[in-house]
Amino acid sequence: MMFLEVGNLDGLIYLILAIMFGPAIFLAIIGFIVFKKHKKAAKILFILAAVYSIVSLGICGSMMA
Repeated sequence: MMFLEVGNLDGLIYLILAIMFGPAIFLAIIGFIVFKKHKKAAKILFILAAVYSIVSLGICGSMMA
């Protein structure tokens, strides 16, 4: 039986990390920008960022394990 040799997979790890934390950081930054004028909308964005982080850590974390 011959196994396939896979090259360097560092790019795949960086892609998974970008999917895990990219949108959550983006939502948090938008929340900080909007915070002065629309506090309720900013709170919703912070909650969305937290929920996305929890879900992505569960899904992507299980893929990385």
